[in-house]
Amino acid sequence: MQQPIEELRGATEALTQALKENHITNSEQFLEQAKTPAQRKELAKACNCDPAVIRELANRADLARLKGIGGVYSDLLEHAGVDTVKELRNRRPDNLHAKILEVNAEAKYTKQPPSEAMVTDWVAQAKELPPMLEY
Repeated sequence: MQQPIEELRGATEALTQALKENHITNSEQFLEQAKTPAQRKELAKACNCDPAVIRELANRADLARLKGIGGVYSDLLEHAGVDTVKELRNRRPDNLHAKILEVNAEAKYTKQPPSEAMVTDWVAQAKELPPMLEY
């Protein structure tokens, strides 16, 4: 699902402005311009930032393609050890759900963590999505 670039965690005001100056205003446009390591390196240069910042934002934009993942759930996934769609498609939903609950209990990200059915759906969606990023 397309998100405004400023809604992706890690998109600082300065980075958002630099991306907009490069005609990138949403997650889909960003993914198109950040598919390959070489593209991410060039985009980092154009935005005057570290390539790792662009890679991390690309991973979050990639996860944002999944219905139901955004904001706090994206944070939960990342802190549970899943920061890419590629990684998500290989996870067991029951184990990932348990880890998400553990992470949420420690850091209290949300009062309503995702259900196991939601996590199962995310994994299924990840398996069906075509890869967008090259590593």
